[in-house]
Amino acid sequence: MNIKQPENQSVTNNYSEIRGVIFDLDGVLTDTAEYHYRTWQKLADEEGIPFNREANEALRGVARRETLMYIIGNRQYPESKIQEMMDRKNRYYVESIEDITPKDLFPGVLQLFDDLKQAGIKIAIGSASKNARTVVQKLGIADKVDAIADGYSVNRPKPAPDLFLFAANLLGLQPSQCVVVEDAAAGIEAALAAGMFAVGIGPESRVGAAHVVLPGFSGVRWVDLAAKLSRAK
Repeated sequence: MNIKQPENQSVTNNYSEIRGVIFDLDGVLTDTAEYHYRTWQKLADEEGIPFNREANEALRGVARRETLMYIIGNRQYPESKIQEMMDRKNRYYVESIEDITPKDLFPGVLQLFDDLKQAGIKIAIGSASKNARTVVQKLGIADKVDAIADGYSVNRPKPAPDLFLFAANLLGLQPSQCVVVEDAAAGIEAALAAGMFAVGIGPESRVGAAHVVLPGFSGVRWVDLAAKLSRAK
């Protein structure tokens, strides 16, 4: 577990005032990030566009249209074709997540959720996915979540802070009262731009700008994470 102050980011938040935690979904609570990769890969293969896992790493947390535009690069397509490709990818993704169950939650998630509830901390989902509500239902955590901000909630996607600001508003909280948990560089950037604490899940190379970096939730308790955040100032 690494703790650091992000470069050029003045941390004025007081961790003791934290009242809400906003979780990204794909790659944070469950491995839907892998489903996204596979369905984008399928689409790219069908269209004869080069794409691989390395390229996909840059797309974590990025909205569907922005991801497609990144994949097609300088290739020119009419808007109708772009919309068709987005719809096709989404159809593949929806089909792929049909079998998701509560067993697909990452280790430690439920314990952390329970800790947060016992501490009176509100929980929100802040995901660029337009299928976030479906996935939350299939994971069996809908009753543990106080609010969901998804791909339908705002116009500007991450790294703009809009989605997390929207989630904070749904929770009835100020940005300074919120922590964002993300696995994507774009998500960490969005959290910091929103004036929130950021917890990164994954390697330093991807989420090292966060105040606290974790490999995952296994064994993580809220009291310990709150202490880490207090020392990140």
